[in-house]
Amino acid sequence: MPVRLAALALSLLLAATCADAGSWPRFRGPNGEGVAQGQNIPVEFNAERGLLWKTPIPGDGNSSPIVWDQHIFLQSASHDGKERILFCLDAKNGKIRWQRSFQGIHVKLPVASSSLASASAAVDGEAVYIPIWDGSAVHLKALDFEGKLLWNRTLSPWSSQHGPGSSPIVLGDKVILCYDMDKLDAKGNPLPEYHPAALMAFNKKTGDLVWEAPRPGYRACYSAPFLHERNGKQELIVVSTLSIAGYDPDSGKELWNWDWGWEKVKVRWPLRTVASPVMAGDTLIATSGDGGGDRRMVALTLPKNGGAPSYAWGDGNKLFPYVSGPLAKGDHVYFVNDRGFAGCYHAKTGKQVWYERLEGATFMSSPVLIDGLVYAPSVEGDVFVFAAQPTFTLLAKNTLGERFRASPAVADGRMYLRGQAHLFCIGQK
Repeated sequence: MPVRLAALALSLLLAATCADAGSWPRFRGPNGEGVAQGQNIPVEFNAERGLLWKTPIPGDGNSSPIVWDQHIFLQSASHDGKERILFCLDAKNGKIRWQRSFQGIHVKLPVASSSLASASAAVDGEAVYIPIWDGSAVHLKALDFEGKLLWNRTLSPWSSQHGPGSSPIVLGDKVILCYDMDKLDAKGNPLPEYHPAALMAFNKKTGDLVWEAPRPGYRACYSAPFLHERNGKQELIVVSTLSIAGYDPDSGKELWNWDWGWEKVKVRWPLRTVASPVMAGDTLIATSGDGGGDRRMVALTLPKNGGAPSYAWGDGNKLFPYVSGPLAKGDHVYFVNDRGFAGCYHAKTGKQVWYERLEGATFMSSPVLIDGLVYAPSVEGDVFVFAAQPTFTLLAKNTLGERFRASPAVADGRMYLRGQAHLFCIGQK
């Protein structure tokens, strides 16, 4: 390669690396992988050491922080349920730059750990895109970085016992949103305002619907889609209750579909997908579960030359996570589950490498992988740090004293943790 071309390629690579290091543009970061490199986040920290700032966040919500440059975005709902609020904070000092309130109605959710503001935003440097549920319909909104409303797209009435939680992503000139809702209530009765499941793409400048891909649906799902390239073509991969499918991101055309095959598994009804999937090489890892305790993890092999995936392995035992998303590093997949265990499995074979109890912990937020270490915030207010290695090594248990249900964001050498009442910023002094 000529010297000038090599230098250009290197500069583009460095630019991309710097962009990833300075932004966390969607739920679970770049492409939804939950991975950050070159961050130098402290392994040990607490309320006095390693805490750069913490800011009170009014209301309640499970929305995760999203970062672009020095802007942090997260959603909350007032305690009386009459408002949904989008906050923008300054990443340098945690001060609230602005907040925008949207009218809502109070809806009592039967699952106490859920919230009226669980959907996370997506950003692209031009605008922030956020689904707001007013208690009846979902409104997909775009605002500029000063908080001015650019457009609003009102979708159908929506319902689920867990509240809203589907987070959008930005792909080129489109905003992609998975739109699933519960077909039945908690007692198995049909819901009168059920909208068939669909994958939707909107023009990010205008909010106009570009395409809509109907798909099988049964329960509200919160898994965020991601892009995967095979044979020189991009596929948008979506995990939901009844199937895992690949789509053409330009047209919405379904490229392949893998059925979970629930009729072959001893579960009461099809399980819900909450955790977002990950790729470990050419192996797709997806999980599902429900409040009754059923759990399932499956691995699909995606041939590099394209085509439909093949089943690699799967297990329906209760070791796997339901809400918390897995992480991939090398040949292994790592996770923490709602019962407070951490695990490591070989991605291609499904062989268990280790499975260890993290004392005093249960998990609902998805961990992040930072420079080869897993950071896992617990419901009890601790952040566990262990090595993403085939040998289990717990490095730290850091106490911050607030419930964590939202997943962390990592950007520009800082980790942002949304607690029950505050947003915490962890980094080197």
